[in-house]
Amino acid sequence: MRYQLGVAMLSAQTTRTVRATLPAVGAAIGDIADLFYKKMFAAHPELLRDLFNRGNQADGSQRQALAGSIAAFATALVEHPDVRPDAMLARIAHKHASLGITRDQYTIVHTHLFEAIVDVLGEAVTPDVARAWDEVYWLMANALIAIEERLYAEAGAVDGSTWRTWEIVERVQETADVATFRLSPCAGDEVPGFRPGQYVSVQVELPDGARQIRQYSLSAAPAETLSITVKRVHGVPEGEVSNHLHAHGHVGSRLTLSAPYGDVPPVDDAAPLLLISAGIGCTPIVAMLDHLVRVDHAGPVTVLHADRSPAEHALRARHTRLADELAPGAVHFWYESAGAEDVPATRRGRMELTDITIPTGARAYLCGPLPFMRGVRARLIELGVRPADIHYEVFGPDLWLGGE
Repeated sequence: MRYQLGVAMLSAQTTRTVRATLPAVGAAIGDIADLFYKKMFAAHPELLRDLFNRGNQADGSQRQALAGSIAAFATALVEHPDVRPDAMLARIAHKHASLGITRDQYTIVHTHLFEAIVDVLGEAVTPDVARAWDEVYWLMANALIAIEERLYAEAGAVDGSTWRTWEIVERVQETADVATFRLSPCAGDEVPGFRPGQYVSVQVELPDGARQIRQYSLSAAPAETLSITVKRVHGVPEGEVSNHLHAHGHVGSRLTLSAPYGDVPPVDDAAPLLLISAGIGCTPIVAMLDHLVRVDHAGPVTVLHADRSPAEHALRARHTRLADELAPGAVHFWYESAGAEDVPATRRGRMELTDITIPTGARAYLCGPLPFMRGVRARLIELGVRPADIHYEVFGPDLWLGGE
């Protein structure tokens, strides 16, 4: 669902000031974001402990996402002053709602962000410059607050109280590093409805007392339970929450979940569909397939997936079965490792679209690593798919900034 909140333009003077200072702010935005987080976490350590993803802070991806979103928003305002980038705002707002972000936290961010701007840019931040960027910030913040309050109201979450307790009623080990957890609500709560492709936030208490939060796509269509499929994250840093779930998530264990969120358009219309994924990005795609089978979808569906090997392809049996149940359509899987040729109807190597038939008027849904989605999106546009008909889901901070 897209939230159109109307056009809210910058004043003419602010537009001139932001346009003139955008190159300098843009060049320094990485340093500003880095200093902002240091200042905010020094003043509010509970935000790093219980809200922000410590892994994304450690690898710098959250700082990149913040810097990019501010720069992209300001650029959009000065380049297209009569149109506010609501699609970008809606994507951010859904992520914020899944974290339980509230209005007062925007004031905290404003305080430390503008301290960082002044510290980094120094005398260049004249009163006029400060007023102009203050206007940009609050235009963005108030738009997000309005969308988030609507999302909370729809979910019945008063003042951001989106959290509910769920019990694991089944655990399925899909691969060596991927497990599916089927969840049932506690305390008599109803299972919320959701659109296939949406996600929930999962909050767990770690051994050091931190209550860290991560988002996981729902991997089945709406039913009497919810299902999430979690991949263990290796590397530096390792996945704190995913590894905790693999180690401690057993039948009977309880988890704290948000309501479902995610600004994904519905898939069950008459348009030909392209459902394209790589790696663990298959999870929202499988939920979409599950939904399409349950509603007896009649339109053409093309399913494309790339993975390292058949053994590492999470949900492969369901992915294959559901795709085969939809007709007319086509299914193509690519595997990089040797042995892929032993699996029927698969291809060896990386995904190629050269000989794939792209139906006229197709709508595409992408999920997977960012470089993969960038490449596929560019190729789809070359093949005639409208950019507005290509939708994507990013795990973690959205560093794309390519829009839709």
